[in-house]
Amino acid sequence: MNTPAKPHLLGLVAGLFLAAGLIVSASLATTAWLKVKNTQFITVKGSARKNVRSDLVVWKGSYTAQAESLLQAQQNLKRDAEKVRQFVVTHSLTNFSFAPIVIEEVKGSLTDSNGLTQPQVLGYRLTQLVRVESDDVVLMARLDRESVSLVEQAVLFRTEAPEFLYTKAGEAKVEMLAEATRDARTRAEQIAGQGGRGIAQLHTADMGIIQIAPVYSGQTSWEGMNDTSSLDKTITAVVTATFALK
Repeated sequence: MNTPAKPHLLGLVAGLFLAAGLIVSASLATTAWLKVKNTQFITVKGSARKNVRSDLVVWKGSYTAQAESLLQAQQNLKRDAEKVRQFVVTHSLTNFSFAPIVIEEVKGSLTDSNGLTQPQVLGYRLTQLVRVESDDVVLMARLDRESVSLVEQAVLFRTEAPEFLYTKAGEAKVEMLAEATRDARTRAEQIAGQGGRGIAQLHTADMGIIQIAPVYSGQTSWEGMNDTSSLDKTITAVVTATFALK
C-alpha cells in the first residue's frame, strides 16, 4: 500500500495561500494608489513638538496650630504666620499670599460616673496655607529645601510638591499648530506624489489635543496633559488636515 506524499501536498497548499496573500496585498496597494489618484481630497495628520523650560514656580505650604480654646489656637496660628512670613521675606520673595484659615473641632468622648459616654469638644485645630510664586527656579528650590527651619522653630509646617508652569503655553500652541499644519502638508505632498497628483489649497483642519508632558517622557492622555511636576517639558500639537488635490 502506497502512502500519499503529505509533505508535498502541504507545500502545495502553503504555496496557494502565499500566492493568494500576495494577490490580496497587491490589490490593497492598487486600491490605495487609485484612491489617492482618483479622489479630490486627501486627509493626513501633522504634528509638531517643542521643548520648553518652566518660567514660573508655585510653591505651597501649610501650617497648623492647636489648642483647647479657639482663642488660644488663633493666637498660636498668628504667631506661626509671622514666622512663615519672615521666612519667605528673608528669601527675597514678595509675591506670596495667605489663604483663609480653616477651623476644625477636635472631638473626643467623656465617660461620666454613670458609665455613659458623651461626645465632647477637646480643642480646636486651625490650618492656613501660604502660596508663593516666582520665576526664579533656583531660589524657589532653595526655599523648599530650607523650609525645615520652620519646623525647628516649632511650627507644624508641611510643604507640597512645587508646581512648574510655562506661562507662554498659549503662544506656543498657536505657533505649533501652524507648524503641525505645515507638517501635514508635507506628508500630503509625499503621498499625493505617489499617485501622480499635487496638493492645492487647505480644505479643512481639525486641531487635536495639546499635550504638555515631562520632556522625553512620551506621556499622553486622551483629555490632554498639562504637566506641572517637571521643570523641562515637551509640548506636542497634532492637526488633522484635508487638502484639495490637483
